[in-house]
Amino acid sequence: MSSLEDQAFGLLNTYSNGFMVSQVLFAACDLGVFDLLAEAREPLDSAAVAAHLGASCHGMELLLDACVTLKLLRVDTRRGKAFYGNTELSSTYLTTASPTTQRNMLLYLARTTYHCWAHLAEAVREGRSQYLKAFGVPSEELFTAIYRSEDERLQFMRGLQDVWGVNGRSVLSAFDLSSFPVICDLGGCSGALAKECVSLYPGCRVTVFDIPEVVQTAKTHFPLPEGARIRFCEGDFFKDPLPEADLYILARILHDWTDEKCAHLLERVYRACKPGGGVLVVEGLLDADGRGPLTAQLWSLNMLVQTEGRERTPAQYCELLAAAGFGTVCCRRTRGLYHAVLATRGPPTPCSPRSLVPFN
Repeated sequence: MSSLEDQAFGLLNTYSNGFMVSQVLFAACDLGVFDLLAEAREPLDSAAVAAHLGASCHGMELLLDACVTLKLLRVDTRRGKAFYGNTELSSTYLTTASPTTQRNMLLYLARTTYHCWAHLAEAVREGRSQYLKAFGVPSEELFTAIYRSEDERLQFMRGLQDVWGVNGRSVLSAFDLSSFPVICDLGGCSGALAKECVSLYPGCRVTVFDIPEVVQTAKTHFPLPEGARIRFCEGDFFKDPLPEADLYILARILHDWTDEKCAHLLERVYRACKPGGGVLVVEGLLDADGRGPLTAQLWSLNMLVQTEGRERTPAQYCELLAAAGFGTVCCRRTRGLYHAVLATRGPPTPCSPRSLVPFN
């Protein structure tokens, strides 16, 4: 083969093996490899790791060496024997004790999302969620499917805790929200983003509005510190009265739904808004032509296999918000995975967002 053919075949091989890379990461998280190595006082050999985790020596050695190649672990060789330890990446994002852990979201991806993606071809043919094929659960009521059991609901909520522990501050500081003292986080789940909000804006109070099952799980498993300036309120944002607020937050909400349902929800938010009030939309954003970045494109396919919605471009969100009645709509991209769109109720005013940060 020519050099170009070699490169093309190598790229094809990388793509076709991508699911194996994901499973190495998922398996190491599920087995507790990174937590064990974090708790150990010194690097461990594969036999010790296998013994602690109840795994086979042969299988564990293969898994640990793959993790080394993926830069998830480091290895030191002493007298011909390999000893393994965490890298900065795994210590920061893959250990349970880390404040920036992503382990819960990775376990959700491994146990739920991965199975839905096995039916991507069917999703493309049918244009709808694959929960019925993946789990035998009808998806006409979207979150009945997504929260198909108490354990599943708790895992998803823990995953969102991880997401906002890393991304929350950047999206909440994309605009100065200090002029909105009363904030309502619609579909705010465990209150993770609300906690970031009251930390960043000491003068604000936040209401977390979500369905009763989620609120009860949040109160049981994600207790708030005393005096947190956060309260929970039960309801369905499509049909129940929305709590009064100066600013409403929709974080990872609109991408779940069709344009028609987004329009209905945004109209309800607009009617609930006071003059000068607004809504902060937090989502992954596609490029203007919809052909990048890859992460947002993959998320959009994930919305196909798991929800009714899709990721959108800044212009598409602006159009939805303007149609709902919001006079001024500004979009700001952060350096993270999620970005912010702020829309306010009132006559249009010039919007001069800070310099947009290019996607990687």
